[in-house]
Amino acid sequence: MKSGLSFLIAARRCEINDLEQLTRTSALVNVIGRLVHALQKERGISNVFLSSRGARFAGQLPAQVKECRQVEAELRASFDHLDTDAGHLSNGARLFSRIAFVLHELDALPALRQRIADQASSAADATAAFVKLINGLLSVVFEAADSATNPEISRLLVAMFNFMQGKEFAGQERAFGAATFASGQTNSPCQQQWLHLIQQQERCVQVFNDFSPPLLRELWQSSQDPATLAELERLRRIACSAAAGALDPNLSQSWFDCCTRRIDAMKTVEDQLAADLLLLCDQKIAQARAELHDHQMILAALTSQAGPATGGAERLNPAVMPYGPHLDRSILELVQDQASRLQVMSDELETARASLNERKVVERAKGLLMAHRKLSEEDAYKMLRQTAMSQNRRLTDVAEAVLAMADYLAAGTP
Repeated sequence: MKSGLSFLIAARRCEINDLEQLTRTSALVNVIGRLVHALQKERGISNVFLSSRGARFAGQLPAQVKECRQVEAELRASFDHLDTDAGHLSNGARLFSRIAFVLHELDALPALRQRIADQASSAADATAAFVKLINGLLSVVFEAADSATNPEISRLLVAMFNFMQGKEFAGQERAFGAATFASGQTNSPCQQQWLHLIQQQERCVQVFNDFSPPLLRELWQSSQDPATLAELERLRRIACSAAAGALDPNLSQSWFDCCTRRIDAMKTVEDQLAADLLLLCDQKIAQARAELHDHQMILAALTSQAGPATGGAERLNPAVMPYGPHLDRSILELVQDQASRLQVMSDELETARASLNERKVVERAKGLLMAHRKLSEEDAYKMLRQTAMSQNRRLTDVAEAVLAMADYLAAGTP
């Protein structure tokens, strides 16, 4: 008969397996972050190129495409090395579905790039295609955060996902603003969309601040150059307060350069997040392995003391046997500590995942609109976003209202 200590050892092994899987997933997140950054820059350059009818950034575009292809090759290699046995992952079905979507969108990139080079695509269509791909990549990061079983790692992943999401909204603002300035045209809906992108960035950064450790928050604050922020706000005011059609196309380059400095500074924070994440995974694995070794040593000592004639460790009373190297602790105390630790971890995980659940609410609302209004995913999200903008409400609040109306939507389905 196996002792309680045997099952504690099994629990530690499971924990180590989970942590090792998290380490591999965190390494994948690192590569995704680099590709997203490169694609964000390609999107912005493409927007200016198309909006200026090829007059601007014609030389920079091929170089940026080359950089993206190099990082894309790294990501594909990382995908190839993933263990595709879903039984090893608690969220394998969702994660692999996200990766399948990303690979499909990556396969479509060469055709998109050719249309951009031929100026056969509008800036809006090119942006939509890049946004779709980048959102797919961020969904993989989301699944990594949602699958984390260690609360410290989970908090860091939540901070990283929201920071990357905020950086993506900053990238969308760069591309959107560059195209708007380059066209020399603006209107009220355009300005509302601009303000919405600013609000989304602020929301994501707030969640990052809530879940990141103090040193990362300090790095984020110190990375923001006051001169760059002042220039950014000046150009935002020009664009968001101008009369329709009153923008200076020459400001497109200034806007793009200013946003790029800010986004590059954000990338330094993102890189530190990725490095801290891998370091934390390594530390947790080392700690779990040390505790596993202690447990195994105790079990070996107990078995040896029991002797072959007694039938092993089952005759020993685990409530009074000393805990080997830690003289003042018993196996019973060890079991109680494990139970308490797991409860604390569960409580902390619930807190970390609360912010992730907001995204799930939006996804469910999109699915409901797609099913009952016969909308595409893009149109469903656009409906949610426009409603949030027009009512000055959070996107999550609008999504929850849609879900609350699920029965009415179903009743109206032909």
